[in-house]
Amino acid sequence: MRVHVNNITFDCADARALGHFWSHLTGWNLYYDDDPEVVVAPSYPYSGTGLLFIPVPEGKTAKNRVHLDLQPEGVTRDEAVVQAMALGATVVADHRRSDGSGWVTLADPEGNEFCFERGEHEGGPRKPRAFRIG
Repeated sequence: MRVHVNNITFDCADARALGHFWSHLTGWNLYYDDDPEVVVAPSYPYSGTGLLFIPVPEGKTAKNRVHLDLQPEGVTRDEAVVQAMALGATVVADHRRSDGSGWVTLADPEGNEFCFERGEHEGGPRKPRAFRIG
């Protein structure tokens, strides 16, 4: 079986505010109407994967079980971290190494974690983290 991942969904308190944060962070467009849900995607209609923000009454209570690993384009990983912090992100853990490898784990304004890895232009091709079997 094959599937298409249409959206990665975030439960949140303020869908528009969090959508604005992710729109600025990714450079993607923000889409909303009278519905409380918000989509952040490269274009509309989109055939790739979008980020869907749905308001819920309860707050985040635990560490994310899923998070996004982001690679910056046009800026370095370190510059991307600074830009994300200027948008309201906070650093959760810094795993940068002296040789330039590693990543930084951040949290968006509602506590959803994500990581910035080095961009392709900073360290060459990435080694895959997972392998397909079968």
